[in-house]
Amino acid sequence: MLLQNTGEAEFTILFLPLTVPKVAALTSVAVSAFLLGILVSRRRRKSQPRREESDDDDYLNDSNNRRTDTLSDEDRDYIS
Repeated sequence: MLLQNTGEAEFTILFLPLTVPKVAALTSVAVSAFLLGILVSRRRRKSQPRREESDDDDYLNDSNNRRTDTLSDEDRDYIS
């Protein structure tokens, strides 16, 4: 792939025409995309607040309070 893209190409960046080798343009775009992906993924992880345990957790985790029969009779008739 690198040997196929050794020629020069003209790019316009902010109304400024530039003539650069295609290899340099492809490399700079790939590196920029990689760094942008790292920055976006790090920000998303940091912005999520830590969840503290509450009294509702005991209710939700209690197996006696879980309803195992969640389908209505109409849904059962439709499925069968």
